[in-house]
Amino acid sequence: MPIIKRYNNRKLYDTHAKRYVTLFDLAEMIRQGDDITVLDHGSGEDITSQIQAQIIFEQERQAGSGLPNTVLTNIIQASNQTIKQLRNTVLPLDVTARLDSEIERRMLVLMERGEISKKQGAVILEKLLAVQPQLQSSEELKIERALEKRGTPTRREVKQLALQVAELTRELEALNAKPGKKRET
Repeated sequence: MPIIKRYNNRKLYDTHAKRYVTLFDLAEMIRQGDDITVLDHGSGEDITSQIQAQIIFEQERQAGSGLPNTVLTNIIQASNQTIKQLRNTVLPLDVTARLDSEIERRMLVLMERGEISKKQGAVILEKLLAVQPQLQSSEELKIERALEKRGTPTRREVKQLALQVAELTRELEALNAKPGKKRET
């Protein structure tokens, strides 16, 4: 995983390639599948998401299209819940988001059935969604990168496929269970 350091003069330095890079270079690295990390040289703070947002802004500026001001204004004014919903919409294959969505769905079913009170459900749901998944170790990330470059599915991709298959199975079962629907044998 390339580590990029941003200096006070805003220059970006690729510590792996041992050269200065531009936002365009970083965008190309990301397109090629590199999982970059950008650190502020002075503080050591991870500023990857800020740099990625800057890359998107620069690409939109160069393309001359840009997002409508109302969309950007709404994102800035949005609460954490709205941002979470946006993330789930934009990244539908994100495993964490899918798991959060499934946890929320199941909790709502339990509350609708009356198996737990709405207050209990809200408390439990808040606690479950607050738990953050453990980050992968650098060794696991290196192995995953090597597998991706060889076209071998990673554990994450297999889990995503399993989740998709399970969701499709649930949808098919729900369709077959509808009254008046002929079942194929």
